[in-house]
Amino acid sequence: MRLQAVKPATLSRLYVDLLKSGGRNGKPLAVATVRHVHRSLRKALNDAVLIDGILASNPALLAKLPKETRRVARSMWTASDLDVFLESISGHRLHAFYRVAAFTGARRGEVLHLRWSDLDLEEDVVRFEGSTGVVEGVRIDGTTKGGRSRVVGIDPGTRRVLEKHRLAQFADRELAGPEWYDSDLVFTSQMGVPLYPDTLTQLLPKLIEAHNSPTTPARRNHPAEPLPRPEHQLPRIRLHDLRHLHATLLLLEGVLVHVVANRLGHSDRAVTLRVYAHVLRESASGVADVFAGAIERAALSRSVSKPALRDNEARRPRL
Repeated sequence: MRLQAVKPATLSRLYVDLLKSGGRNGKPLAVATVRHVHRSLRKALNDAVLIDGILASNPALLAKLPKETRRVARSMWTASDLDVFLESISGHRLHAFYRVAAFTGARRGEVLHLRWSDLDLEEDVVRFEGSTGVVEGVRIDGTTKGGRSRVVGIDPGTRRVLEKHRLAQFADRELAGPEWYDSDLVFTSQMGVPLYPDTLTQLLPKLIEAHNSPTTPARRNHPAEPLPRPEHQLPRIRLHDLRHLHATLLLLEGVLVHVVANRLGHSDRAVTLRVYAHVLRESASGVADVFAGAIERAALSRSVSKPALRDNEARRPRL
């Protein structure tokens, strides 16, 4: 079938077939697997529209997806949890990665793709130009999930963390000498070698566990001794949950949906509305009271001004 002949209905039928017999030896595929296939197709077809100009529109955007199975509720962090975590890992060489991921809401691959040339620390902005992934064990760079670059503002605190990280990278470079792998990447190994995405994913639970159950530094001939557990225990979360936390806090603070969508790199704000519908409902729960309060204040202001108006009328000379 020619690519131009692929219609939304074509993909919808494909997803149904995969659910029935898309696995090995004709076994059915899980809903989550089929939805992952859809995401890969959507990304590829989006590139065909925006980069190669082969298609006029992306048929995957209108394809009918199988409904997701009900997910078990996961623990999510609060703003306080994030603050405690970042303070706990402030001495780690990859502290800046988790700070940038949490404070920009960017995807893991987008943060790993960052070059120093993508940062303007004088204007406090970061440009996400692409994304890093792994295909058959090989680290590859490609476009962002939406196929478009975007500029995201950062706060002064994040800028200072990045400046400190850059100085540390300069020190690593001096120590490595000619063995340094020069790539201009913001986040690398101590030898400048590009990091694999799974490295950051697998490191997060280790950092959380190190905070929750700290030990003294190992000493020669003496095993590490446990320290008192900190009062603020951190729930275990996924790396991608930092992105969800970023969006959730912005929406609860009243930031407009289209602003959050642009910051997250959602090509369609409907995605933001769908993913964070529960947050929007929570944020909107007090809207009726806000409106009623505005009307009450207006009524109170009007009632207070009426006596003043009557007094002015009484004092006004009559002709």
